[in-house]
Amino acid sequence: MTRANDTTRPDGAARPDGAARTDEQRALDAYSRIVTEVADRVLPSVAALSVATPRGRGAGSAVMFTDDGFLLTSAHVVTRATGGTATFHDGTESRFDVAGTDPLSDLAVLRTSPAAAPPAELGDSDGLRIGQLVVAVGNPMGLAGSVTAGVVSGLGRSLPTRDGRRVRLVDDVIQTDAALNPGNSGGALADSSGRVIGINTAVAGYGLGLAVPINATTRYIVGELLSTGRVRRAWLGVAGVFLDDVIVSAGNQPVENTQALLKLMLGPAIGTRLPITLLRRGAFVDVVVVVPTELADRT
Repeated sequence: MTRANDTTRPDGAARPDGAARTDEQRALDAYSRIVTEVADRVLPSVAALSVATPRGRGAGSAVMFTDDGFLLTSAHVVTRATGGTATFHDGTESRFDVAGTDPLSDLAVLRTSPAAAPPAELGDSDGLRIGQLVVAVGNPMGLAGSVTAGVVSGLGRSLPTRDGRRVRLVDDVIQTDAALNPGNSGGALADSSGRVIGINTAVAGYGLGLAVPINATTRYIVGELLSTGRVRRAWLGVAGVFLDDVIVSAGNQPVENTQALLKLMLGPAIGTRLPITLLRRGAFVDVVVVVPTELADRT
């Protein structure tokens, strides 16, 4: 007499529940393989930061993104920094200087040794979908080289940032349930191919983290930080736009969200004429505004 195992019927045929468990195990194995491959690819490029400030020392994370030693991190990690040290996954330690910060996007660029670590590949967050697998790599609670995984929980979130008296919203922020903790700020949020599609920036609550997206706008910001150390923005003010007006288009481009308008307010807009179409009390109204000054001048 023989006893059938848990995955077969007495006639030797496989039980449906056994097949289901096998499929589940295969899915878990595939999930683990993806997270492991992403970790192998991204970990060497992520540094744990020890930041020196007039008030003492702080900590955070950063991502090497160029061959010549530039790191991308969160601006709030290096606010008022006088320097610091970047320590990579293999134990390599290198001093860094702050090349440029942009508090209004919560992004900063640091300069360190070109040989410190290989660069990560930057992706494009515009193609993300809710439910997509993402992997966070950083330095939470001082535990360097930590990896967590989760999904994209939401897109198009807004994150308030402040630079002195100026406050603005970083739009299109990525929401994820990948575990983030203090120290993860400035670290990488990567997709299943190991491309960095966000810079982790905030812990908004249990199971809720936020990341600044890597897209065309942030690439422009990073380029400005690399070349000049700062980001110039135009000051639009009210400019003939009244309460309850809906901005339909600006610069002959449709305005679908706040981010689309903010793109038009970056450096090249300063000193130009900007045509705007408004929806006002059920009628379309065309106005032309002059963008005469830089946001930095309006303190």
